[in-house]
Amino acid sequence: MLTIYHNPRCSKSRQTLALIEENKQEVTIVEYLKTPLNKATIEQLLALLSLSPRAMMRTKESEYSEQNLATADDATLIAAMVTTPKLIERPIVSDGRNAIIGRPPENVLSLINKK
Repeated sequence: MLTIYHNPRCSKSRQTLALIEENKQEVTIVEYLKTPLNKATIEQLLALLSLSPRAMMRTKESEYSEQNLATADDATLIAAMVTTPKLIERPIVSDGRNAIIGRPPENVLSLINKK
């Protein structure tokens, strides 16, 4: 079963979800703007993605500069993603063992093909 951390207003997120559904995969949809992720979930996704917190962030969002995150440490970046979920790159898809960022949406196929 896949989990997509989804923003329905984002075209890439919608395209990624469509690819999952076209490939007849069971999927849990987490609209992370409505149900923000906690610190533990963000840390788990970072580990599955093998990324630093900054690499999982939308650094071009105004909130990133407003919160002075350009030189922030990892703990501060994770805290910012908890309190401002808009900063999380989207979409993220996980199968519980691996995760990808769906940019481009076709990245999700690597998770589907591992099954």
